[in-house]
Amino acid sequence: MLMFHTCLSAGATQTLTADLPHLPQGFSIGIWNEQVPGARSMALARDGTVYVGSMETGSVYALRDLNGDGEAETRSVILDGLNGPNGVAILDDDLYIAEINRLLRIRHIAHHQDTLPQPEVLIGDLPGEQHHGARYLRAGPDGFLYMSLGAPCNVCQPSSPLGSILRIDPEGRILGTEARGVRNSMGFDWDPVSGKMFFTDNGRDLLGDDIPREELNRIDRSGDHFGFPWCHAGTIQDPEWKQQPCDAFKPPVWTFPAHTAPLAVHFYRGNMFPASYQHRAFVAQHGSWNRTEPDGYRMVTLEFMQGQPVSEQPFLDGWRDARNSGERGRPVDMLELADGSLLVSDDNRGAIYRIAYHPPLCCSGRP
Repeated sequence: MLMFHTCLSAGATQTLTADLPHLPQGFSIGIWNEQVPGARSMALARDGTVYVGSMETGSVYALRDLNGDGEAETRSVILDGLNGPNGVAILDDDLYIAEINRLLRIRHIAHHQDTLPQPEVLIGDLPGEQHHGARYLRAGPDGFLYMSLGAPCNVCQPSSPLGSILRIDPEGRILGTEARGVRNSMGFDWDPVSGKMFFTDNGRDLLGDDIPREELNRIDRSGDHFGFPWCHAGTIQDPEWKQQPCDAFKPPVWTFPAHTAPLAVHFYRGNMFPASYQHRAFVAQHGSWNRTEPDGYRMVTLEFMQGQPVSEQPFLDGWRDARNSGERGRPVDMLELADGSLLVSDDNRGAIYRIAYHPPLCCSGRP
C-alpha cells in the first residue's frame, strides 16, 4: 500500500516530498483503494462494507478491508447503468442510492453478500436537470434521510423542490423542506454536541476571483432560507436579483474563500486522532474550476465553541504542484471508520484514501 507520511512514526518511514499531501505531525495518508473511477459519496454498512457512488461510471461500488491492514482489497460493482448515482446512505441496514432523478433502496444490504436483489424505486420523479444534478444523501440521527437538490443554473430562481434540502422518511415519503435558498450543497453533518445540522453551499460563479465566499450554514429551524438567488455569503446582494435584501435571510456561520468548492463536512467522533480534534469539523474543498489562480484541493478543520465555528486550520494540502499546473487530488466525501481513521474520496484520481494517526516517536516518551 502506498503511504505518504508527514512525521516519522512507529513502524513507518519518512517519504514526504513536495509533490505529496502535507498533513499535521503524526498523521499519515494511504491509498485505501484506487479502483473506483469518479469516487464520490460513501456510506458504511454494519459489516464494514463501504459503498461508493460514481457519477462518472453510473455505478455503485462495494469495498471491503477483509484483513484489517488499512487497505480495501476487494471491490465489486453492485449496480451500474444508473443516472448519476452520487448519493449513498445506510439507514436501518438498508442501502439508499440517490440518482439525479430517482431514490432507490436495497433492503437488508448486509444479508446479501453474493447476489443482491433488484433495488426498489422509492421516488421516481425527482427533477432530471443535469446542472447541479448530483444528489447528496445522508441518514440523520433522527432516523430520516436528508437529500440536497441543487439549483439547475449558475444563478436563477429554481422551481420547487430544487435549491433545497429535503427530509424524507425511510419509505421515500417527502416530509418537508429542511432548508431553502440553497444553491448547491454537497455535504452535511450533525454536530454531535448541539444536534444541529450543518451544510456546505457552493457560491455562484462569474462575479470575479474573490466573491462570493463559499458557505457553511447551520439549520436552527426547519425551513430556514439561506438567501439564494438573492443573497450570497450573507452580505452580497446578487447584481441580477435585487428584490430582497440580505438581512431577510439566514446568514452563514462560516465562509471559505471563493471557488474553493467545499463539499463534505464531517464532525470527528472517533478516538484515534488527538483529543484536540474531538468536536472539530473537517471540510473537503474540492477546488476551483474557473479561478485565475486555482484554490482549494485540500482539507481544513474548524474549531467550535458553543455550537459556533471560531477558527479554521489547514489539515491536508499539497494536492496541486507548486506551479498550480496540475490537479493531483480533489477531495469529495469523508467517512469515519470504526477505528477512528478517516476515509476521503477523490473523484479526480478515482481513489479513496485513509487518514490515520500514529503518535510520533519524538512524542511517545521513547528515546
